[in-house]
Amino acid sequence: MNDTIAAISTALGVGAISIVRMSGKNAISIANKVFTGCDLTKVKSHTIHYGKIIDKNQVIDEVLISIMLSPKTYTKEDIVEINCHGGISTTNKVLEILLLNGARLAERGEFTKRAFLNGRIDLTQSEAVMDLIESKTNKERDLAINNIEGKLSKLIEEYRNDLRDLISNIEVNIDYPEYQDIEVMTISKIKKILMGQIKQLQKLIEESENKEIIKTGIKTVIIGRPNVGKSSVLNSFLEYDKAIVTSIEGTTRDIVEGNIYLDGIPLNIIDTAGIRKTNDIVEKIGVEKSLSLIEEADLILVILNNNEKLTKADIEILEKTKNKTSIVVINKNDLSSQIEQEKIKDRVVVSTNTTSLKGIDSLKEKIKEMFNLDKIETKDYTYLTNSRQISLAKLALKSLEKAKLSANNNTPIDMIEIDIKEAFDYLGQIIGIDYSDEIIDNLFKNFCVGK
Repeated sequence: MNDTIAAISTALGVGAISIVRMSGKNAISIANKVFTGCDLTKVKSHTIHYGKIIDKNQVIDEVLISIMLSPKTYTKEDIVEINCHGGISTTNKVLEILLLNGARLAERGEFTKRAFLNGRIDLTQSEAVMDLIESKTNKERDLAINNIEGKLSKLIEEYRNDLRDLISNIEVNIDYPEYQDIEVMTISKIKKILMGQIKQLQKLIEESENKEIIKTGIKTVIIGRPNVGKSSVLNSFLEYDKAIVTSIEGTTRDIVEGNIYLDGIPLNIIDTAGIRKTNDIVEKIGVEKSLSLIEEADLILVILNNNEKLTKADIEILEKTKNKTSIVVINKNDLSSQIEQEKIKDRVVVSTNTTSLKGIDSLKEKIKEMFNLDKIETKDYTYLTNSRQISLAKLALKSLEKAKLSANNNTPIDMIEIDIKEAFDYLGQIIGIDYSDEIIDNLFKNFCVGK
């Protein structure tokens, strides 16, 4: 934290402008060594200056340099941003000169890591920065902006404040029982407060899990025996020919993936090899991979051929997917039906065909209905956004439920307090009040270098 870091903050390639960023106590003095135009050590904060980057009297580029003095910066350290002409050679050369003059190449996410460690943002806001960078839809962007603004952090802090007050009152009652002017914390009062906390936390977790698909999307696996139209279904979803379609069994030997958006929610579609017994080594590997994807999928589309009776392979696939979130898709509904309806009567069934642009619409509507996509549209995006946050919230909930159970059993108050403190600590870990270096390093390693 005492050194000065530098990195390219824009995508590396040919473009009009690239930005090279530095942060640290020596950022301005290092920039001043290689800049001609004005003395950067004497300029006001949050100002932009025109000049040139030089290396041993050789002009490298014409630039604009932004100077931002701590603490009113992204990292709460002095920051310099060099706006140079875009291009791999020029941008890399500017970075190289800064490194030769005392800066160190930043690690992945180190700028945001410093913002967190210096107290400018908390852990949920740090995670939201990366979510914003990676957002592909308006919903993902709205969610990230909501958390960058700290709305989730404020909600978690409200929960912690209530628990802090409860813990404080319990400890005063234990340590100073002789005082008459303090609120007496009875078991019934504690139970009432715990019930309110549990209800709020349960609601947050439930809504967060339901809306997690805004970020992760719906992993959709297309399963079926050869030649029932799996690849045609994929192509119809994508509205272009991603997968090869032929009448030859075993054409698809490996998975083929594509992505679309339903009401702003990513649908990550995987077309698999036709499931059948085969002696072809490559196809056999593809079939095994297809079967393994059944366990990983959020949604399984089981494709059946409308103008053929169900085969042994069809029945086996239906059996393997019966307890999964799935839709039985009867393809080629423009042909006469030969399928025995009684064998699929307990399944969610959609009839489609891939010969028409509208042939897949009924399937899209069923997916929207199953995942309540029309109900995800909301103005309140204050919820947990990843498995780390959700798992910690569940641990906090578990601790509160243990405390409530202890209260129901009239356990001594000082024993109940142990579980309440544990819940308080878990909630603190969500926003980064308590953390380990390992967790922080793992979190920021997924960032890009210049952020």
